[in-house]
Amino acid sequence: MTTAPVDPELLQRSGLRLELAELGDGRRATITLDRPDKLNVQSPAMWQALAETGASLPDDVRAVVIRGSGRSFSAGLDKKFFATGEVDGAPGIAELGSMPETEADEIIASLQEGFAWLRDPSRVTIAAVQGHAIGGGFQLALACDIRLVADDVQFCMAEPRLGIVPDLGGTFLLVRAVGYARAVDICLTGRRVGAEEAVASGLALRAVPAAELDAATDELVTALTGGPRQAATETLRLLSACAEGLDPAGAFAAERAAQIRILRTLAGNG
Repeated sequence: MTTAPVDPELLQRSGLRLELAELGDGRRATITLDRPDKLNVQSPAMWQALAETGASLPDDVRAVVIRGSGRSFSAGLDKKFFATGEVDGAPGIAELGSMPETEADEIIASLQEGFAWLRDPSRVTIAAVQGHAIGGGFQLALACDIRLVADDVQFCMAEPRLGIVPDLGGTFLLVRAVGYARAVDICLTGRRVGAEEAVASGLALRAVPAAELDAATDELVTALTGGPRQAATETLRLLSACAEGLDPAGAFAAERAAQIRILRTLAGNG
């Protein structure tokens, strides 16, 4: 594996590890939340590093895997950010509430970029989730195209029970994954969602024993990237547009346009 062109100091400071590996006609990027002693809790610095990582990945990356080291995927936002004032140079929750609305909106929008790039259909994204995936950890997993989970997984959208809301894209993505009624239940009760329910509800693709999660992830990445890249990318764009509410007529038109682009490329006119 090789290291991607991202500031190593930023990665280390934010608790991330990034590796690139050859993958057929492209490469795979593996981003590891690497603070196992703290259950991979998140911070604004981590979200900034995620955003910069997404922006700097080489064009030949076909698949991105998000994983956590140790026994948990991520236990969510570091609790010290619920304190007043700045923490590690970033505003805490209380400080955001005392800012002008436009300033607070800009800050939260910049933090959302750490997760938003994972929905770019130019590459397939997979969350390999074990143990706790709470709050921001749950939302990070939701930002990926596919969630492969260990049998000990515990999803939880903790924010409403803490007096705030999910603000990293989690509401839209959870409704898209499991439907409105189940999303209401998961968010407002703050209950834990285990592996069996996650698979049954469509939240996860499948569950495997925790010891087999890495191997199952490798197999899934290989299967998803086994076909020609342009066809895979165009198909991802079509599916993503449909998931976000494209109407049938629009979907049919998008399919025609995508097919023509591919056929022109195959004919040497791309």
